[in-house]
Amino acid sequence: MFGIGMPEMILILAVALIVIGPKKLPDLAKSLGKAMGEFKRATSDLKESMQIDAELKEVRSTFDDIGKTAADPAPTTADPSEGHSEADAATESPDATDPLPTAVTRTGDPVDEPADSEPPEVDAADTPETDKG
Repeated sequence: MFGIGMPEMILILAVALIVIGPKKLPDLAKSLGKAMGEFKRATSDLKESMQIDAELKEVRSTFDDIGKTAADPAPTTADPSEGHSEADAATESPDATDPLPTAVTRTGDPVDEPADSEPPEVDAADTPETDKG
């Protein structure tokens, strides 16, 4: 501690005892202890605030980098040499040009219905009954 050994500490305490006196020495030691505690507290608060500032700067720089990345246009995944995209391929398929899809019966057989016809009415005998109990 500051290069002061035991003999030096005893000498300082002896001089303080002679100069200050035995009645006021405990009060002085108490005040000195409180001052040292507040100094340590202030020092640790300063270190903590500097560390928080450093972390805040790091977070800000990360957000700035993210903002710059988001502002840059995203590269396209479609190959421009092909001339077609997946959306174009979907519109060119024969299923996409069919105005009405083919209806399917319960057995899975396709049924061709004219476009102007209405859906058939469902008979109560055709529907399975469900137990609501």
